[in-house]
Amino acid sequence: MLAALTFNTAENLPVGLLELISADLRVSLSAVGLLVTGYGVTVAVASVPIAHAVRAVPRRHVLTGLLAALVVSSLVAALATSYWLLLVARLLTALAQALFWAVMGPVAVGLFAPEVRGRVIGALSVAGSLALVLGVPAGTWLGQQSHWQVPIGLLAVLGFVSLVTIAVLLPTLRPEEEPAAYAPTPDARRFWTVLATGALSAAGAFTGYTYIVTFLGEVSGFSPGTISVLFVGFGVSCLAGVSVTGAFLDRFPQSALAVAVATQTVGMLGLYALGPHQAAAVVFLMLMGAALGPVFMTTQNAMLHCAPGRTDIALAANSGAYNAGIAAGAALGALVLPLAEARGTFLAGGLLTAGSCAVLLGGRLVGGHRHRP
Repeated sequence: MLAALTFNTAENLPVGLLELISADLRVSLSAVGLLVTGYGVTVAVASVPIAHAVRAVPRRHVLTGLLAALVVSSLVAALATSYWLLLVARLLTALAQALFWAVMGPVAVGLFAPEVRGRVIGALSVAGSLALVLGVPAGTWLGQQSHWQVPIGLLAVLGFVSLVTIAVLLPTLRPEEEPAAYAPTPDARRFWTVLATGALSAAGAFTGYTYIVTFLGEVSGFSPGTISVLFVGFGVSCLAGVSVTGAFLDRFPQSALAVAVATQTVGMLGLYALGPHQAAAVVFLMLMGAALGPVFMTTQNAMLHCAPGRTDIALAANSGAYNAGIAAGAALGALVLPLAEARGTFLAGGLLTAGSCAVLLGGRLVGGHRHRP
C-alpha cells in the first residue's frame, strides 16, 4: 500500500509543481506537462513487454528491483538541474510503475484466502487513490514552502521503506508457484471485454477531466477558490468510491464494474447537460469522482478472475490499455475543445463511457447466450 501511494504520487506530483519546475528549469509549462504525458505513454507501451521479459523471475526480486528503480529515479529527479535529466528520471520511474501494478496485484492477493482477495485489491486501490487526496496536495504544499525538489526526494525515502519491508518479509517463490499466478475461471472472451471496457472508460473520463478546471470556471461559473475546494471534494469522492466498492468486490465482482462505468456515464453526461447549474454540477462532479477510481480497480480484480494465461501478464495488459485510454482521451479532448468548448469535451467523454457500458453489456449477453443449455 505504501509503494502504491508512492508510485501514484510520483506519477501525478508534477501537476502540482508545474509552475515551480517551469520557473526553476526555465522551460515552458507545456514542456513540464510532458513529464506527465510521457509518463503515461511509457506505462501504456512498456507494461506488457516488461512483464513478459521478467515472467520467470521470483516476484520478491522483481518488486525489490522496481522499488530500487523508484528510489534511484526519485533521487536523480530531486538532484536534477536540467529538464532533460528530470525527464530521463521520470521515464525510469514510469518503467518501474509499468510493471509494479502487474506484479503487486497477484503477489498481494496470493497472501490471502480467495474469498477476501477483492478486499486486498480494494486496499491497494485505496492507497493509490490517497495519492490524489493526500500525496499530491501534501507534496505540492511542501514544494511551495521549500523547493520543488524536496517532495520528490521524499518519495525516495518512502520507496526505500517499502523496498526494505518487501525484501525482508516477502516469501521467495517461482512466479508460476504463486497462489494467484493463474485465474480460477479463465475466460478469453471476458478478458477482452474487460480490457476494452477499461480502455474506453479511461478515454471517456480523461476527454473531459483534462479540462475540468476550464469547465468549472467557464461553464459552471465557479471562482478559482471554489474550484480548489471542489478538487478536494473530487478526490475524497474518488477515495470513498474505491473504499465502498472494495467492501463489496468479493461478493459482486462483475456487478461492481458495471456500476462503476454506469456511474461515470451518468456523471459526465449530467455535467454536460446541467453543468451551468452549480448545484447540479457539484452532484455530477462527485458522481464522476466516485466512479473514476473504482473503474480501474474493478478491471484489475476482473483480470485476476478471468485471465486466460498468467495473471501478471493480464494485469500488465490492463494497465497498458487503461493508460493508452488516458492518453487517447486527453488527445481527443484537445481536438474537441476548440470546436465545442469545455462543455463539448464532457459530451464526447460521456458518449465514450456509454460505449464502454455497451461493450460490457454486449459481452455479458454473448457470454450468457453461450452458456445456455
